[in-house]
Amino acid sequence: MSIVKRTIDALSVRRMLDAAIDKSNEMKKAMCIAITNEAGQLKAFHAMDGAPHLSIDIAQNKAWTASAFGIATHTWFDFIKNDPPLLAGITHTPRLVVFGGGYPILENGQLIGAIGVSGGHYSEDMEVARAALDAINAPVQ
Repeated sequence: MSIVKRTIDALSVRRMLDAAIDKSNEMKKAMCIAITNEAGQLKAFHAMDGAPHLSIDIAQNKAWTASAFGIATHTWFDFIKNDPPLLAGITHTPRLVVFGGGYPILENGQLIGAIGVSGGHYSEDMEVARAALDAINAPVQ
C-alpha cells in the first residue's frame, strides 16, 4: 500500500550549487539557482549578487517544471509547437517554463530532484545547470 521514493541528499545539492556558482562566475553571469527534491519542493536556492530579480521566480519555476514531468524544460517547446490547442493552453499553466535551464536530476533512471537556473540567455542557463549535474555525475537530458 506504499511505494519507496528516493530524494536528492543535502551533500549532492551543495555540490551542485557550488558547481553552478563556479560556472556562472567563469561565464561572468549573475545567476539564480534553484534545486528541488523529486516533488518540486525547494531544497536550496541562491541568488548571486547582481542577478536579475525576475530570475528568482524563473529559476524556481524551471526546477519545478523539470520535476513535475521529469523532463528538461527545453524539451517542452518541441513537444507543443506544432499542436495549436496545446500551445495556446498549456503555456497558461502556472509555473510551467517551456525554455531551457531546467533539468530533472536522475539516479539510476529515477527522478530524485531538479535544478533550475536563470539569469542569462536560456542557453547560458542550460550550460550552468549542466555543470551542476556534472558535479554529481547525473545524466543530462
